[in-house]
Amino acid sequence: MTRAGMPAWVKSVAVIAGLVLVWHVAVVRQPAHLLPTPLAVAAGIVELARSGLLLKYVVASLFRVTWGFLLAAATAIPLGLTIGWFARAEMAFNPLVQIFRPISPLAWIPIAILWFGVGDLSAIFLIFVGCFFSLLLTAMSAVHNVPDAYIDVGRNFGLSTPQFIYRVLYPAVAPQLIVGLRIALGVAWLVVVAAEMIAGNSGLGFLIVDARNAGNRYDLVVGAMVVIGLIGLLLDFGMRSLEQVKSFRWGFPEN
Repeated sequence: MTRAGMPAWVKSVAVIAGLVLVWHVAVVRQPAHLLPTPLAVAAGIVELARSGLLLKYVVASLFRVTWGFLLAAATAIPLGLTIGWFARAEMAFNPLVQIFRPISPLAWIPIAILWFGVGDLSAIFLIFVGCFFSLLLTAMSAVHNVPDAYIDVGRNFGLSTPQFIYRVLYPAVAPQLIVGLRIALGVAWLVVVAAEMIAGNSGLGFLIVDARNAGNRYDLVVGAMVVIGLIGLLLDFGMRSLEQVKSFRWGFPEN
């Protein structure tokens, strides 16, 4: 409940409904009708759903995001924790990381097409690149922020290296890693759409380009954009739900 006594979701729905109404009025009063009305977009989404294309393209995009994101997390987090823990390793690798980090994932598209062709592997590679460096830096920063008291306690108890990693290091860095994973997943969803628009033959990004080229179906273009936004919202909600896990909850402020 909000301070005014009205549930937060009611206010959110009201704001969205107001924006949709403004969208409808603006389109209707514009003689050229450059954009479709909300009803036309809804009809386009229903058309895609009935034809089976919507489910096919959503599954294709989620497949690429899942693999690219998981591969980045599985490699970047352990590597980042290792580099962050050992000062000499950070001195050696940090300059290289800072060189590659500012390069946009989209800049890798020509190389991705050259290496993997047009299809799933290109998109997965681009998502991997987009997530890898942000997760690497998040893991390095998380290690730096581990309180010295945690480290001292672990050493005083004589924990072995595997025990120290499992019982001290990972619980200490988990809250910050979850925030990094949430941000990286959002980046992954952005990258997959852009990659599919340029180097894809399926997926929601490809749907936008295909609908634009196949008779200027802007109702399908905007419909795909709406679906992208809704799925992005669900993905973010799923990542935020990890903050409620009992073993991680201590690292987040109480509402």
